[in-house]
Amino acid sequence: MANCCNDKACEIGALRARQSSTLKIVLGVNAVMFLVEITAGLISGSVSLVADSLDMLGDALVYGFSLYVVARGERLKAIAALLKGGIMAAFGLFVLGQAIYGILFPHVPVFEAIGAIGLLALAANGLCFFLLWRHRSDDINMSSVWLCSRNDIIANVSVLFAAAGVWLTRSGWPDILVGLALAVLFLRSAILVLRGAIRAIGNATD
Repeated sequence: MANCCNDKACEIGALRARQSSTLKIVLGVNAVMFLVEITAGLISGSVSLVADSLDMLGDALVYGFSLYVVARGERLKAIAALLKGGIMAAFGLFVLGQAIYGILFPHVPVFEAIGAIGLLALAANGLCFFLLWRHRSDDINMSSVWLCSRNDIIANVSVLFAAAGVWLTRSGWPDILVGLALAVLFLRSAILVLRGAIRAIGNATD
């Protein structure tokens, strides 16, 4: 019998098993953090926390899609990436709307809540980023997942800057500006993922 290490099918099976295990962990982390952040964001009146919580929800959905297509063909993985890009775009537009609302109806959010939850989210996403790092080049499915995780780290650091800005200025503008920046980040990432997915669908043979 051929050694499993030399068996291509066995290697692919082992890779998919590792991918599935990682995706289950990061899905759970993001689902829990969504509930924590959306609650804190609504209570504190923070646009940046609401934006980050929606990013967590979007990521949970993304990881769910990715988990489903781990063992599927390249075409289905590309279609899943297309759905992920659509989700990123939808949340980007929603956050943009939240930021505009904050401009029209200004208020000062609770900076203590923004900072504390921001730190917790950064720790959670740091774990996800670490787990996904080795899978970032596996295929378009895992590559798009890793891109989401990278964006999460950027978003979390931005939320911490928002908390510091609100504390220093006693104004809601830093929170709004971070919300706008996150909306732009989501939309830019959505465009990148959608372009890659469309290209992959065109090149897929299965």
